[in-house]
Amino acid sequence: MTTTADTGRGGGPARGHDHDPAPGAPRSLVSRLLGRQPLGILFALPYAVYLAAIFAYPLGLAVYISFHDYFFAAPRARVSRPFVGLQNYADAIADPDVRQAFRNVLVFLVINVPITVVLALLLAVALNTVVQARTFFRVAYYVPYVTASVAVVAVWLFLFSGDGLVSRLLGPLAPDPPWLVNESLALPVIAVFVAWKQLGFFILLYLAALQNVPKELYESASVDGAGRWRSFLAVTVPGVRPATALVVILATITGANLFTEPYLLTNGGGPDGASSSPVLVMYQKGIEQGNPDIASAIGVILVILVLVISLINRRLLERD
Repeated sequence: MTTTADTGRGGGPARGHDHDPAPGAPRSLVSRLLGRQPLGILFALPYAVYLAAIFAYPLGLAVYISFHDYFFAAPRARVSRPFVGLQNYADAIADPDVRQAFRNVLVFLVINVPITVVLALLLAVALNTVVQARTFFRVAYYVPYVTASVAVVAVWLFLFSGDGLVSRLLGPLAPDPPWLVNESLALPVIAVFVAWKQLGFFILLYLAALQNVPKELYESASVDGAGRWRSFLAVTVPGVRPATALVVILATITGANLFTEPYLLTNGGGPDGASSSPVLVMYQKGIEQGNPDIASAIGVILVILVLVISLINRRLLERD
């Protein structure tokens, strides 16, 4: 006996889409891999190839080299590169220059990241309230970020060298030895330099985040009697917390990859390695001294440390 649900008009069989899966039915393997819109894979493919060629392959090769007795050889030369396990990591950790470089980068991050976050947020709030010449100020802060590091380093050498402008202005108050050859001041000067150079990019991130903070919150705070400083702490800072997490992570990654500044400002990490960085030591070990296996081990350790620090920062800054 045929029920109404089984028949269409005129008593014939209903014309349903029997080939369509039920709403709760599991999707096929191809659908799970390619998604509902496989065409998107084609648009993302060029960038995926770029990531694989520029980041994934070098990282995988570095991990491979770090576990072998690896050295440079002539093209197509067949040489033995035996597996040595964790020996390269043990040699890297036992090297006093490597340990000092990692201590330096931690000190650098402690100085650079807070300065970057605080100045970028304060300047972004100030620029967000400027009415006249807003574009000029935004461009002025962004110019150092897009300027070549070599050109900007020349300006800082003019300012902080032994007979530089800053030392002349300070006169007898100038440090002796001068800034960039002083074991206590070389690294802080580099940290301030990097913060100043990267500031324009982070200001733009905060400016974008400030547009998403509801104006009604400021009005409510004003009605409750909150001043500018109280509104800044109670409304602005929580409102841009996701941007702050991003700025901290990006500043951490930038600081961990420190190379150009100590290489140019302090003549390769001087004085006596006081401003050296892990990436600079990697260059010295791998290129100048011909130990790419040790350099790769340093790089892998650095990647792990940056990942750990970034995860900790994210958990601390993005928690409710």
